[in-house]
Amino acid sequence: MHVARVGGTAVQDHVALAEIELCGDLIIAASAAHEDRLSLESIDEVLKVAEERDIRGE
Repeated sequence: MHVARVGGTAVQDHVALAEIELCGDLIIAASAAHEDRLSLESIDEVLKVAEERDIRGE
């Protein structure tokens, strides 16, 4: 785990912060959706899964 000190005793876990941001993005997308649930395609779009695959060359 990569934890960086930020003054005093406070620490930031960049991975955890990124995961929290992604969860927030999903919550926003779900609240704006017209259907009861987000489709798998919608979830992938919010999480930018296709873009990550393109970067990795998969």
